[in-house]
Amino acid sequence: MKNGFYLIFILHLANKTEPMRILIIEDEKSLREDVVDYLTENGYKCDFATTIKSAMQKLNDVVYSCALVDVGLPDGSGIDIVEHIKKNSPEMGVIIVTAKNALEDKLQGLKIGADDYLTKPFHLSELSARIYSVLRRRNFGGKNSLVFDGLEIDTTEKKVIANGNQLQLTKKEYEILVYLASNPTHLITKEALADAIWGDKADMATSFDFVYSQIKNLKKKLNEADLKNYIKVVYGMGYKFKD
Repeated sequence: MKNGFYLIFILHLANKTEPMRILIIEDEKSLREDVVDYLTENGYKCDFATTIKSAMQKLNDVVYSCALVDVGLPDGSGIDIVEHIKKNSPEMGVIIVTAKNALEDKLQGLKIGADDYLTKPFHLSELSARIYSVLRRRNFGGKNSLVFDGLEIDTTEKKVIANGNQLQLTKKEYEILVYLASNPTHLITKEALADAIWGDKADMATSFDFVYSQIKNLKKKLNEADLKNYIKVVYGMGYKFKD
């Protein structure tokens, strides 16, 4: 069920250090489970809520990059959740889910700040594409690449160009570079980096030597391409990306 959008799953908001998470607010059990399974398979960290009350609690406790909000919930309208998100976390992406003929809900949701909408029933691949689009607009200003002096990261082709030459990076090295580059000048702890790139596997690690090893290899390749100062090691704390 891979659909080529795995890159976006390791991006997160530029002023946050928490790994990307998606909140699925849906009371229909079969649809909710399908969505969670599909997005988890593709690399997201997913939480879910089935009521407005439980959704509000999660929104107060966790930083999310995007929320999928069903308008029709057992204890009220999901529009109330959208209003709460836009008031308290305006940087969060929001996609509303409506019934087939619920034009008023769509218009109201978009009017108060929802980024997009889906009408039931929908294909999971379409949901993935909509999430990709929302997060790309919010993280990269709608662009498909990050461009720095001498360094270009093409997020569509998943290529890194250093001083005109393509770097041969492993998948993890590439994901780490994009993760750091999407958070320029912000300190990223080893724990946050491990959680974002390796997910649940990082929780089983007894040390973060595997992070250090990947960073070391990535820095070496950048250095060999005459890009020596992009990743700064803050000893005992983590890493910074600096143009």
